[in-house]
Amino acid sequence: MNITSPISSKVIEELTVGTSVTISGVIYTARDAAHQRIIQSLDNGDKLPFELKGQTIYYMGPSPAPPGRVIGSAGPTTSRRMDSYTPRLLAAGIKAMIGKGSRSPEVREAIKQYKAVYLATTGGAGALLAKSVRQIETIAYEDLGAEAIMRLTVENFPAIVANDIYGGDLFEQGKAEYKRG
Repeated sequence: MNITSPISSKVIEELTVGTSVTISGVIYTARDAAHQRIIQSLDNGDKLPFELKGQTIYYMGPSPAPPGRVIGSAGPTTSRRMDSYTPRLLAAGIKAMIGKGSRSPEVREAIKQYKAVYLATTGGAGALLAKSVRQIETIAYEDLGAEAIMRLTVENFPAIVANDIYGGDLFEQGKAEYKRG
């Protein structure tokens, strides 16, 4: 399924666990330190580096771009590292997250509550994923280096729905299938 980010609520309702997607449009990178700063800004009522409502956050730390390329490796980082921040960001309007690995029960509940989606992409495939990145711009927290917030324009970025608004969990389904095997 081809989707555009920011992802509409109508599209979120159509996304179910196991659905392969390709994403085109704008996504934002943010990892631990950037998440912490966004939460501090929310707590303090400060201006945010980008409008959270409807947006997609990709848990990624890029490598430097080689000559002639927009970005170096652009692989996902482990999503659980952001779990303590995620419910608050979902409440503030984030609609999609991209990363690798499973999410905590609290995040899975928040995904249902705030009608969002968690998309998983392949760890170790950063060079392949980088081919989908058309533009990159650092927009906040430059002092964080690779953990700064970046605005990516992507085309046909591959992912799979891992958690949906209906409570589906691809990782739990996989474990259940393995046990039956």
